[in-house]
Amino acid sequence: MLNVNRLVLAALAAAAIAAPAAAKNPMVGGAAMYATKNIVQNAVNSKAHTTLVAAVKAAGLVDTLSSKGPFTVFAPTNAAFAKLPAGTVGTLVKPENKATLTSILTYHVVPGRITAGQIASMAAKHRGTATLKTVQGENLKFTKAGSGWRITDAKGGSARITIANVMQSNGVIHVIDTVLMP
Repeated sequence: MLNVNRLVLAALAAAAIAAPAAAKNPMVGGAAMYATKNIVQNAVNSKAHTTLVAAVKAAGLVDTLSSKGPFTVFAPTNAAFAKLPAGTVGTLVKPENKATLTSILTYHVVPGRITAGQIASMAAKHRGTATLKTVQGENLKFTKAGSGWRITDAKGGSARITIANVMQSNGVIHVIDTVLMP
């Protein structure tokens, strides 16, 4: 019986040691996201963000999002892009539409490292709504939705943050379920 207790204690100790590592490296799109890697280095490994990565490449934003930053990226999943009208993504990644694509993508980026806790703090000071100015130049509005946050874009569309606070060496990613439109 003593050996069983030791095994149980050893297993619990191993789980306790592993738990902080898992919290530091959350899984997104089937891949661990490492706080020591930058936004692009992590995003390319997420199977849920292949459309976003292709769009970032087509817009020529890889170097920018690999730079020191810091940046906060609201990262739409492949399923979010699939909600757009048929053919939209294919049209946007064409070279002649680079300016439009860049505008849409930079609308998903806020300067600085903004966590969900900071969004909550801003919202608490402003009657339940936080407003962040994007790199594109327009605002995003954040309101509490259940246990998470809803983002409202300039056109009145909304997205939900599905995974918050994925820390990166040059910022933070919040995974979202809908593409935001300026």
